[in-house]
Amino acid sequence: MSNPDPVEEPHGVGVAALVRQRLGECSPAERRVARALLASYPAAGLGTVAALAERAEVSAPTVLRFLSRLGFGGYPEFQRALREELAERETSPLTAYRAAERTGAPPEGALPRAAATLPEAVAGTLAELPQGELDAAVRLFADQQLRVTAAGGRFSALLAHYLVLHLMQVRGNSRLLPASPVERTDMLVDVGRRDLVVLFDFRRYEEATLALARNVTARGAKVVLFTDRWLSPVAGLAEVVLPSRVDSPSPYDSFAPTLALVETLVAALIDRLGPVAGARLKAMEAAQQAFGED
Repeated sequence: MSNPDPVEEPHGVGVAALVRQRLGECSPAERRVARALLASYPAAGLGTVAALAERAEVSAPTVLRFLSRLGFGGYPEFQRALREELAERETSPLTAYRAAERTGAPPEGALPRAAATLPEAVAGTLAELPQGELDAAVRLFADQQLRVTAAGGRFSALLAHYLVLHLMQVRGNSRLLPASPVERTDMLVDVGRRDLVVLFDFRRYEEATLALARNVTARGAKVVLFTDRWLSPVAGLAEVVLPSRVDSPSPYDSFAPTLALVETLVAALIDRLGPVAGARLKAMEAAQQAFGED
C-alpha cells in the first residue's frame, strides 16, 4: 500500500496531531487504535505492535493499516518518528542556544531570519489546523451558558490573559485563573459541567497543567487546549486541540503563530455570535464611559 503523504518533513505536524487530523477517515477499529495511542501518548506507541493492538483491543494488522493510513511505511518508521518527536519535545532554550553555538551564528542576522521564519510559521499553523477543530472550539465558546476559565504556563499565561480580555468584551462570563493558591482554589472548587477550561501548554509541558486538566475533566468540565505540534499530554483529555508551530528566529519557541490562532478564534467567535457580540461590545463601551475607565 502506498503512503498517502510524506511523514518526515521539516515543518510537518507531529505524530499525535497527524492522528487527530486523520481520525475522521478511520474505520471504527482504526479509531480504537488512535484513541489508545492518544490516551497514553507517546508511550503507547513505543512498545510492540502486539502491545498496542492489545491496548486498543484490535488485531496487529489493524494497527498496521492505521499506520499506513497515516503515511508510515511500517511500525519501525512510526517508532522512529515518535523517538525523533520525543527529542524535539525536550528541546529547551538552552539546548537550542548550544546547538546554534556549535554551528555558528547564521550570517543573515535576526531581522532576515524573523522575516523568513515567522510568516511561514503563522501561515503553516493556520493551514494545518483542521476546520472541524476550529468549528468545535467556536461552538463551545459561543455557548454563553458555559463559564470560561483560562490558564497558561510560565510564558503562555500571557496568551491566556490575552484571550480572556477578548472574551470579556465579546461574550462575557470569562476569567483568568490567578496565580495565588487561595484564589485558584476558590475559582476551581465549583468547576463542573457548565465550565469550559482553556489551557495553554507547550513543550517541556508543565505537570501542574496536566494535573489541572485531570481534575476539571473529572468534575465534568470541558477542556480546549492550545499547544504545539507535538501535543501536550493534556491532548488526551481535551475536547478540542488547537496546535501551533513554534518556529522561531531565536532559541525561544515563538508564540506568534499561537497568537494568530487566538485572534482567528476570536474573529470566528464574533462571526458566530453576530448581534450578540455587537450588543456586548456596546454595553462594555457604555460601562467604560459610565465608570470613567479608559
